[in-house]
Amino acid sequence: MGNVMNRGLDNCVIGLTAILVVDVLWQVCSRYVFSSPSSWTEELATFLLIWVGLLGAAVAFREHAHLGIEYLPARMSPRIRCAVEVLALASTALFCVLVLVYGGATLVIRTVSLLQASPALGLPMGYVYLALPVGGFFMTVYSLQFLTARLSHVPSADSSHR
Repeated sequence: MGNVMNRGLDNCVIGLTAILVVDVLWQVCSRYVFSSPSSWTEELATFLLIWVGLLGAAVAFREHAHLGIEYLPARMSPRIRCAVEVLALASTALFCVLVLVYGGATLVIRTVSLLQASPALGLPMGYVYLALPVGGFFMTVYSLQFLTARLSHVPSADSSHR
């Protein structure tokens, strides 16, 4: 299940990025080569960037590719480092659930009920804002996976320092 989810997310990010590249390329060509800029390409690029950013953040989180400062954790005892990692992962999961999933779902529901649409494409904005709960879902799943893995490998009290 996890491998299918990971591949699906990866393929989705790759596909959306490819569409984004083609869209921006068309935007540049239509503006500078044909002197007839498309009105919808900039809006589509913005919406695609939102989706790529949030889903890409989930992929980066899964791959531990986000920036991190190793100076302090490297100087902590294994048990303290484990406690800090557990606190960070639990905080991340809580943030993702409350802000991205719950807050994002609330935003989607409100914009759908208000029939808010984008100006150039006429796309319901709920589809754009859906990136928040979807990206938040993946980040929550990954943070909970890392949290359970970390809790199953808690260092013993007599572990050596560093």
